Amino acid sequence: MPEKKIKKKVKLEELPDLLTVREVAELLRVSPLTIKRWGKRGKLPAIRINSRGDRRYKKEAVLWLLGIQEKES
Repeated sequence: MPEKKIKKKVKLEELPDLLTVREVAELLRVSPLTIKRWGKRGKLPAIRINSRGDRRYKKEAVLWLLGIQEKES
């Protein structure tokens, strides 16, 4: 029998400042392809890093998309 993956709750304050496509997709419960499409349409702008052009997304932009304002420290 295959093992069940245990999903842990994501705490917003513990999120890194830059998130991967997979992390954002899991957080928003959509496909990674959807995240990439949103980036192309300007809904969720991506930052390109390294020579491969991997995408990273600012935590603030993801929270804004969720309608959450980050608390000032």
